[in-house]
Amino acid sequence: MSDGDSTISQAADAVEQASNHPALDVLARAGFAVMALLHVIIGAIAIAVAFGQPGEAEPTGAIEQLAANPWGPAVMWSCVLACFGLGLWQASEATLRARPLPRRERLSKLVSSGFLAIAYTSVGLSFAGFAVGMGGDSSESTRDFSATLMATPVGLWTLVALGLTIIGIGIYFVVKGVRRGFKEELFHFDGTRRGRLIDSLGVAGHIAKGIALFLTGLLFVIAAAKHNAQESTGLDGSLKALRDHPFGPTLLVAIGAGFIAYGIFALVRSRFGRM
Repeated sequence: MSDGDSTISQAADAVEQASNHPALDVLARAGFAVMALLHVIIGAIAIAVAFGQPGEAEPTGAIEQLAANPWGPAVMWSCVLACFGLGLWQASEATLRARPLPRRERLSKLVSSGFLAIAYTSVGLSFAGFAVGMGGDSSESTRDFSATLMATPVGLWTLVALGLTIIGIGIYFVVKGVRRGFKEELFHFDGTRRGRLIDSLGVAGHIAKGIALFLTGLLFVIAAAKHNAQESTGLDGSLKALRDHPFGPTLLVAIGAGFIAYGIFALVRSRFGRM
């Protein structure tokens, strides 16, 4: 190994050691708790929407609920810090902490944890937007984004690819729930009655979230097929679209309950999960 390679390796080791600092784990656990709370609120909004009540059943709607209290700004900035910490932790999982893994597992970790790092950081940016008074309608933002994308030469195919990616993530969540793939993240209560309850919450939550993501991705594909950006309305629009179908409200209540189950599972994971 050359001196240059040795220096790079030593630098990477130093950065990896820094990423293992307990403070980052604490921030990441706080970030998991924030995401758990968002899922519970989204689930509650989805159930309310099923009964004809107003609300946005998506992260922006949930953040708006949290911001609407006297401690709103402090809560927003605390959530920004927690989500950015979780995003940074996932980024280290995707890169530095994955270095000892075999090449195939390293690539898989890069894709899965890398996507989560982007997702959690995006939620942190949404919190920051509300903290500085720039919160907005996520469905409208999604439609504007789709319209801008469709105006480019490769926009339609990009929108289809985005929709198919979200559909794939939805299927991944459903499969993860059915196969109990989340158990490697949380095995603290294995073999106990409490553990069986947590497993049930994990199964229901992952499947419900997977179905919701599948529907969200499907709307992107439909928007591209119809050349109509108004069809792409994000998570909120995909859930509200269910309301107009014969069994839609019942399914919407089930998905809302599943989101709440996922939130409770994620809250337990934030405290006792593997880091």
